[in-house]
Amino acid sequence: MKFMDLLRAGASGAILIVIMLVGSVVLWVGVPIGWLWVGSQVQGSTNSIGTSLAVAMGGALVSIILIAVGLGWLNHKHMELAEARGVDMKGTSALEKVLVVSAGLSVVLFSIWFLLFAGIGPTLAPQ
Repeated sequence: MKFMDLLRAGASGAILIVIMLVGSVVLWVGVPIGWLWVGSQVQGSTNSIGTSLAVAMGGALVSIILIAVGLGWLNHKHMELAEARGVDMKGTSALEKVLVVSAGLSVVLFSIWFLLFAGIGPTLAPQ
């Protein structure tokens, strides 16, 4: 399936692709940041690193599974729309392309943030 075939599924198909893109960026960026924040709050309240790690890891795992199921459902709906319009859906799916693009975008944005804004941690910086 070519990239332009993804858009031939109509306006509804394009909206589904945008929702999948947002969902996959949440998968790559939002879930880790969100659960690290929750873990930090648990650690601050309980003063237990083990508990905070368990909460963060368990929450991230459940969130990833739920988002993956949702993205799969959206991809299935996109395939139904494309087939209804007579677009050949052989090859890679819209979700595969969206995940690759969003992962690449997330890596580039993280690299820019890390190299230009965050820098190395205070324990590694020269004093």
